[in-house]
Amino acid sequence: MRTVDDLADVRTGDKGDTLILAVFPRTEEDYELLSRELTVDAVTTHFEPLVTGEVRRTAMPLVSGLVFELPGVLGGGVTGSPVLDGHGKCLSYHLLSMPVAEQL
Repeated sequence: MRTVDDLADVRTGDKGDTLILAVFPRTEEDYELLSRELTVDAVTTHFEPLVTGEVRRTAMPLVSGLVFELPGVLGGGVTGSPVLDGHGKCLSYHLLSMPVAEQL
């Protein structure tokens, strides 16, 4: 089984308690596949039950990237979260573990 980790790199950021994930596929073919596989519904399901609002996805075809905004995942944000990873850096690995289709 392939995962996002086999096809892309992920960077994280935060805005309040919203986790921001930027996915950068390694090839154009990987971008096409992940554009189909990483839907708002699929990513929301992968991060349940942490998501507390509407997940947004922004496709950036000129740089072959996908950006997701996941509200509530950081549980209060950097200064309000009781968890050690208030910025959500380790959550990029959670997205990287998401299974994807074997073929285009």
